[in-house]
Amino acid sequence: MTRPIPPVLGRPRRPGKLRATLINLGALLVVVICLGGLDADWSQLADAPAQALLYGNLMVRGVLNNPVSEPYSEYWLMALEYMGDSLAMAWMGTMIAAIISLPVGFIAASNIAPRWLVFLTRQALNVIRTVPDVIFAIVIMIPVYGLGPLAGAFALGLGSIGTLGKLTAEAIEGIPPATVDAVRATGARPLQVMRWGVLPQVMPEIAAFWLYRFEVNIRAGAILGAVGAGGIGSLLINLFSVREWDRIGIALTVVVLVTVIVDSISGAGNDAVADGAPTRTTVPVLG
Repeated sequence: MTRPIPPVLGRPRRPGKLRATLINLGALLVVVICLGGLDADWSQLADAPAQALLYGNLMVRGVLNNPVSEPYSEYWLMALEYMGDSLAMAWMGTMIAAIISLPVGFIAASNIAPRWLVFLTRQALNVIRTVPDVIFAIVIMIPVYGLGPLAGAFALGLGSIGTLGKLTAEAIEGIPPATVDAVRATGARPLQVMRWGVLPQVMPEIAAFWLYRFEVNIRAGAILGAVGAGGIGSLLINLFSVREWDRIGIALTVVVLVTVIVDSISGAGNDAVADGAPTRTTVPVLG
């Protein structure tokens, strides 16, 4: 015999919001205290829009001049040349990191390498990721290769190994084990298992990581130019020091345009990698 369901006596009480309100007020109070402790001249914020309009007008004036007239044609060509150095630095650094991080990712994956080797490799990658690219350039690359894009390229490559190695290892750890077990069941050696059981599954994702890191290295290369590692950053530092706003506007326009173009090409490349190569279906011809 089933028991009758007791009637519901009124609507349930709504949970109180006092605790959440106190937490939010406490967090807001901490933010206000931190802002008050900053040694900042907040009155300058009122002048920021006018200053931005003034300098923006000076930079746009240089961009709107006839690019084939003197001396603006020289300014555009110089900006493009330095931006080409930045692209070469980013590409070379990404390729260096890609070549090194691929095998490093395998020995950092817990489903491939022994535990002690995974631990040591992961710690080395953590150390590399914590050091900024500009430190690699100043401390290691510039003393070895001197000032110029070559030092910047190797600094970007060394700094990218930490990120790409970690992402590669995580991609390898996320693969389903069925394909790997099937390849092992055929009697394949460990290197053959990695080549035919692991690499085909993770390579599209890893290639997308490489393309994304190339975009990051283009922006990072502009920072390295400030310390003498070449690229568009070195040109911008020189122009800001003499306040040539028309040339600064041209250089920044080149940076924006090239970044947008590279981002579009990289996005198309990511889509192509994600879709994979088209399959061909062979239809027998009956005669």
